[in-house]
Amino acid sequence: MSGLVATFFGAGHLRPASGTWASAITVALAVAAYQAGWALAVPAGFVLATLAGFWAVPRYLARAGGEDPSEVVIDEVAGQLLALCFTIIPLWRHGVDLLAAWPGWVAPFLLFRLFDIWKPWLVGRADRRGDATGVMLDDLWAGLFAGVAAMGLAGLYHGVVEPWLG
Repeated sequence: MSGLVATFFGAGHLRPASGTWASAITVALAVAAYQAGWALAVPAGFVLATLAGFWAVPRYLARAGGEDPSEVVIDEVAGQLLALCFTIIPLWRHGVDLLAAWPGWVAPFLLFRLFDIWKPWLVGRADRRGDATGVMLDDLWAGLFAGVAAMGLAGLYHGVVEPWLG
């Protein structure tokens, strides 16, 4: 069971770039849930993926070995869902169609992948831990940074650029 969770039901075996595949699948599932009227499934999924990841990753690493095998992607799922919460919850509260507000799910995806690959500051520090907690934490930090950056970009666009365009 820990293997299924850690690899997000096998998505971690997709190549190349298993983390990007897992993030893209997560975004697709989140958009589908939102469009089906289940927007709150995104933050609930974040909590579930985080708890499941902290349970599964240490068990998987103990069995499979290695510090952060590429097939372990539940951390990407949790981080991507966290990033998406920053835009999906406000859009849902305002009754906005997510597909019409496409930057609301594209920006968190791109920013999450950027922070996850670049590993600035706390993301890199968590990654360098070299343990199961670090595997989860680096992506949670990346998700937090991506969510905040996406909100900042949305505020900049709607508060400065859009009024200027008229």
